Amino acid sequence: MRIDTLHLEDFRNYRLFDAAFHPSVNVIYGENAQGKTNLLEAMAYLSGVSARARYDRELIRFDTSRARLKATVSGRGRQFDLEAILQQGQRRQLSSNGVKLKAMAELGQVLNTVLFRPEDLYLIREGAATRRRFLDECICQLRPRYAAALTEYKRLHEHKTRILRDSIEKPSLLDTLDAFSYGMARAGAVVIHYRAHFIRRLEETAPAIHQDFSGDRETLSLDYETVSTVTDPKAPPRVLFDQLLSHQASHRQAEIASRTCLSGPHKDDLLVDIDGRAAKTYSSQGQTRTAALSVKLAAREIFFQETGEYPVLLLDDVLSELDSRRQAFVLNRIRGGQVFITCCEEEKLAGVEKGAAFHIHGGGLLQ
Repeated sequence: MRIDTLHLEDFRNYRLFDAAFHPSVNVIYGENAQGKTNLLEAMAYLSGVSARARYDRELIRFDTSRARLKATVSGRGRQFDLEAILQQGQRRQLSSNGVKLKAMAELGQVLNTVLFRPEDLYLIREGAATRRRFLDECICQLRPRYAAALTEYKRLHEHKTRILRDSIEKPSLLDTLDAFSYGMARAGAVVIHYRAHFIRRLEETAPAIHQDFSGDRETLSLDYETVSTVTDPKAPPRVLFDQLLSHQASHRQAEIASRTCLSGPHKDDLLVDIDGRAAKTYSSQGQTRTAALSVKLAAREIFFQETGEYPVLLLDDVLSELDSRRQAFVLNRIRGGQVFITCCEEEKLAGVEKGAAFHIHGGGLLQ
């Protein structure tokens, strides 16, 4: 799987960008705040992942009202033309080979990416929301049903939270509470089911990578923490639905009193242990970085197992944050597939076999 060409119009700080890429390693270099990360963000967006922006309007260049992203992508033995048009105050327009797409998740059925940012090195140390975002970015590309359920769950959660918050002033709002709880249980059951199965695959893949990374000195283990009444997260959604609905019913009065949604997959967590102890609490910074790298590289392997092709790997200034040993391990692990690496100075990647290099300055490509 690879991105052959990328065209941007008024995306972030790019007025106009056109480039053709190498099928192996592409180095994108330039000073800070010139647009290197924005390029990788555009690639991630065309795989159905909104990496940094909560709203599409944040992606449109300042003082303009419309942005366009277009990429030629090769994968699964075919070539695709992906396009996204973003306009202020209007719904995004997505298409693949000229055919309109209804949702971002459909982009992930064409292009898969694994994005690794400097903040991902703190994946283990950060709060549960960071690890949920990692899971969501991966699973949404692999499972359209998950993406749809997650979107629906977030919508219902936001509405239910607003009802609980405003119920003191408007008690009649509570009349709709059970309907939202029902919908959240239905969508949440799908979310939990797919998260559980993806984490199981991480459990099968990440420990071996970590063991190799640590020189057989450490053992990594993963687990899934979700709603307490869920006895088997991998159970069919219809089973999980009943357990979630029962849990919400038992917490109804407590939620009204606290004016917040007390439990659900919006509080899930991916638990990471090293040598049987919680990595978040007891591991060193080096150990947690190694664990984060292992989990991210495991996700890449899962994409390969699923599709038969490596996803496009986007390394956004990650190598500069690593010591030489970890740099070497990552570079040895990414052989095969297309890779984009951003850095400030091309010379710092002297050991990387570059297929092509691109110098970015002021939201443009220097020839």
